[in-house]
Amino acid sequence: MTAKEQIGLDRRRGLDGSRILLGVTGSIAAYKGADLASRLTQRGALVDVVMTGSALEFVTPLTFRSLTHRPVVTRLFDVESESSMEHIALAESSDVIVVAPATADLIAKAANGLADDLLTCILLATRSPVVLAPAMDGYMFENPATQENLARLLSRGYIVVGPEEGRLASGQVGKGRLADVADIIGAIGLALGRNGDLAGRSVLVTAGGTQEPLDPVRRLTNRSSGKMGYALAEAARDRGAGVVLISAPTGLRPPYGTQMIPVTTAQEMMDAVARQAAETDVLIMAAAVADYRPSFAADNKIKKSGKAMTLVLEETPDILMEAKALGLIKVGFAAESQDLVVNARQKLEKKGLDLIVANDITAEGSGFGSETNRVTIIHRGGKMEELPTLMKSEVAHQVLDRVVALVSARPKGKG
Repeated sequence: MTAKEQIGLDRRRGLDGSRILLGVTGSIAAYKGADLASRLTQRGALVDVVMTGSALEFVTPLTFRSLTHRPVVTRLFDVESESSMEHIALAESSDVIVVAPATADLIAKAANGLADDLLTCILLATRSPVVLAPAMDGYMFENPATQENLARLLSRGYIVVGPEEGRLASGQVGKGRLADVADIIGAIGLALGRNGDLAGRSVLVTAGGTQEPLDPVRRLTNRSSGKMGYALAEAARDRGAGVVLISAPTGLRPPYGTQMIPVTTAQEMMDAVARQAAETDVLIMAAAVADYRPSFAADNKIKKSGKAMTLVLEETPDILMEAKALGLIKVGFAAESQDLVVNARQKLEKKGLDLIVANDITAEGSGFGSETNRVTIIHRGGKMEELPTLMKSEVAHQVLDRVVALVSARPKGKG
């Protein structure tokens, strides 16, 4: 591997290097804004925090300064600021603005163009994408005035994530809880990726291990966690693609901003892929599809009889072989325990793939359920690239780098 190639592998992706302005308003959920600031900073983002006067009643600027290692701005006119026009400077320098939590008051001001504090001035002055994460009492959220204000902001291109339903500070149960921080980060990635190198393209990703029923209790499946497929879906979203994720059961949260289609069996996954393929530019088959299923599934739980039981299996449908939409770029995965390259090449040729991503499941850091993966990417023309052990999020971007090179030569229009 050349030094230049290694530099490319070491480059982090996603939020790294982006400038994010985090607005925090006066809500009991303001403490969750600190968690968001921390996670964004850990991902390499440069986070500037602006707090409204009411937010100061819930959490202190020192909390955010300690997490972001940057000054926290709280006043519209700050004589100690480096900029004499703080709201203009912050509005122009930010790649994306996120308000979390966003109160009903902030939403009303933004919808009506009011600018009576630093944060609302920034919202009025910015040309950057804006993400709002509402948090308030359930009745306040349901009020027609709040709904009209949110609809107005959505029509202007704002991204609104949440709120979620649950127990609120008032004691009632309703819709008004701040969205999960992972979803807010997903919405930020969606905003940043609007002009990415896959913008205007449609990407179909499969993930997880399919399950084939033996009886109402038992199923044949595999050890796939789905993490690689979900990482690919998130990476494609962050690069501007419209993403459909067809997923077998996993314990993972569906990635924000993607269309999720849950399936269980190989046949269900094949049917879902067939429905989507004609409208898709790229199919990335990261799911671990069961190769065999019981030829007969019992209606009732199979009980012990004291005798050996013979289980007859039949092959499941081959999803990649059947996916033949015109112009479809197909990327497969090969999880092997022996003869990695030989088996992967055979699969690539047999199924007419453009790329195949092969990994040795017996290698350290490359097995099921791990956060990392070590893969070899094999191209249709024979080129082979062996990558070092990387986080699955980075493996996803490495795969998509190769996909971008393939789709750039093909016309848009499927998605």
